[in-house]
Amino acid sequence: MPACLPGTKQSAVLALVPKEQPMSDFVQASHVFLDNPAKNVDEALEFLSRKAVELGVADDERAVLDAFKAREAEGTTGMMSGFAIPHAKSAAVKEATVMVVKFAGDVEWESMDDKPIVVAIALLVPGAEAGTTHLQLLSKVAVMLMDEGFRNDVLGATDEASIAERINSKLD
Repeated sequence: MPACLPGTKQSAVLALVPKEQPMSDFVQASHVFLDNPAKNVDEALEFLSRKAVELGVADDERAVLDAFKAREAEGTTGMMSGFAIPHAKSAAVKEATVMVVKFAGDVEWESMDDKPIVVAIALLVPGAEAGTTHLQLLSKVAVMLMDEGFRNDVLGATDEASIAERINSKLD
């Protein structure tokens, strides 16, 4: 590939692309939650915001919740086949994190196929990384969700470690 000249469109775009970082252990089993009783999107986002602070990923539950809700107001993060990708970009987030919630039942959450959500793969990103890490993670998770085998593996998993390992294997 030819070198990009400074000040060109190519160099501007490449400057936005983060350096590849190994993500094989990015999702921790402690960030995966099973059988969550949330019944609607608000309860799900409140749970994620609370857990982000409890896990030390963020320092302001309200700011994280506001960031999740602001993103939902732009358009639903409910995808298809029972999955959602809520994401929060906030200065309250200390480090980029993926949290996964597998719900005990169907969650009322607007989705592209009008079906309820059963799994949320949440992205939490520091405000300063909104244009880089956030886009990289969102892109990778969206690609994962296109894979029926991946979706079935997550839906069928019965423990946190299996879900974390499956996602990590797709992040690299």
